[in-house]
Parts: sequence; C-alpha cells; structure tokens
Amino acid sequence: MPPAAAVAVVFDLDGTLVDSLEDIALAMNDALVALGRPPHAVDAYRAFVGRGVGVLAARALGHDDPALTARAVDAFRRGYAERLVERTRPYPGVPALLDALAARGVPAAVLTNKPEPAARALVERLLGAWRWAAVIGDRPGLPRKPDPTGALEAARALGAAPGDVLLVGDSDVDVETARAAGMIAAGAAWGFRGRDELEAAGAHVVVERPADVLELLRSS
Repeated sequence: MPPAAAVAVVFDLDGTLVDSLEDIALAMNDALVALGRPPHAVDAYRAFVGRGVGVLAARALGHDDPALTARAVDAFRRGYAERLVERTRPYPGVPALLDALAARGVPAAVLTNKPEPAARALVERLLGAWRWAAVIGDRPGLPRKPDPTGALEAARALGAAPGDVLLVGDSDVDVETARAAGMIAAGAAWGFRGRDELEAAGAHVVVERPADVLELLRSS
C-alpha cells in the first residue's frame, strides 16, 4: 500500500458506495422483456454497468442498434426510477467509513456515470446523513468517465489539488478516470468487478474493505 497522501476523496457510486446491482438488473430486464428481448441473470450485469445507461442498454441487448437502444434506455429509466432503492443498500463498512471521514474533516464527493438526477436521489435517500461537496453524474455537456472533466470538477468542489485526491471506484473506468485526472486511483475490490480488473487497469492501490481507505489519507 502506498504512503498515505490524500486529503480528499471522490467515490464512485454503484459498486463502490452502494450495492445497486439487483435494482439495475431487474429494471433493465423489465425493459428487455417489454421490447421482446431475453432477460439476463443479475450477475451478468456486473460486466454491463459502468459506462453509462446507453452502454448498459446496448450490452444488455447484445448489439448497438441505436433506435432499439434508445427505446431500452427510455424503458429502463422509467422502471428504474420506481425501484431506485428497492433493494439497493450501502455496502457493509461504508457508513462507518463515511463517519470516520466526517470525524476527520475529510471532504468527500461522488462521481458516477449514473444519470445525475438518479444519482442525487439515491445519495439523498441512502447517504443523506453525510455531507457531500458534490454529487456529479451523467448530465448534458459533461463527458462521462473515464474522461477526467467530472473528476476535475469534483476536485474543485473539494478545494483540493487533483494529486491530493483519492478516487475510489470498483472498475477499470474509475481507475482510468483517476489516472487521467492526476488523482490517486484506489480500486474497491468489494464492488462489482474485483481485484484483477482493477490491477490490470493500473490502480495505484486496491483496497479490500471500505475501512482500508482511511490508511490512504494524509495525517493531519
């Protein structure tokens, strides 16, 4: 594990702070069935998520037909809004980590490829007990991860230089984003993808438990 360096933290949302896989999978499966397409096992969605709703829909459909993908996206968004936190919960250890960050005065933000309105609603309902410097999601005019634009926006909201920010996420997308933004890339091995993908993507460190994030912070 590298020496503690970070003074602020940016978290991915799905697969990092919350386990939302089942709600996402069930909503997309409902969309697929409505379009006459076969559904997938929930576990298959581990490989589908991470690059935005459009890519999720295309992967679930098995091809990139723009018109059909757009219909799947619309159907998914309607269904997902109704079950946003039906089965979604923070990962074990995440509330304690957020408590510890708050106690230390370490600012935190969320950066996700989930549509921003859904991201804000989910954070408010499940993670609203903690203060967030920013909740940044997919919105018009903002390139999705792994483009670093959103990460740099988060750094400004945190009042920290990018090199002093730890970006914690569960996928190669998060690692690529952190490295592109000049941040410390910390892979969350408890999430959707696992250690192998995170290491292959070039994570500076992979942490097994949320509490391990605290070891990567600069001592005050």
